[in-house]
Amino acid sequence: MFKLDDQFLEDLGLGALPPEQKQALLQHIYGELEMRVGERLTEGMSDELLDEFGNFVDMNMEGMSKWFSENLPDYTDRDDFKQLKEANPQAPEAAVMSEYGAMKWLQLNRPDYPQVVATVLEEIKDEVRTNKDAILSGASGGGDSSTDENVGGEADAFASGMDNDQNSQDQQDQHDQAA
Repeated sequence: MFKLDDQFLEDLGLGALPPEQKQALLQHIYGELEMRVGERLTEGMSDELLDEFGNFVDMNMEGMSKWFSENLPDYTDRDDFKQLKEANPQAPEAAVMSEYGAMKWLQLNRPDYPQVVATVLEEIKDEVRTNKDAILSGASGGGDSSTDENVGGEADAFASGMDNDQNSQDQQDQHDQAA
């Protein structure tokens, strides 16, 4: 398991960022990770499977209940479900079902999920390392670092670098498909 925290940024050479900029960058990285993992996991997936998973994302009680009855009718008796529920005593039933169901759905339909996350996270880490100087220079780009404009500076520098890296990857993918 990985953690997106100050130590994560420290390991990437970005420990010198001010706290508010660290938080903005971590949020950006998390969003990027979530988006890329989602894209990879859905490649080649049928509309039926996407809709099925969408029931968990949307907390659609009817759809979730149907999936559980067909795939895990004993889910409420399972220890891991009970532990999740106990760990989130204030959470609505639909939220617990959604989280648990999404996890079980992924285990069943995308058993490679942990590897996909690890691969994408390594790609992002490489991109952050490649753009470290731009991120740090964006963070120290003068002025009052407490302004909203400067808080996102390092995330913008990172995103710009990531866009360039992604465009290069897209071009390589197109080249590979053409060959």
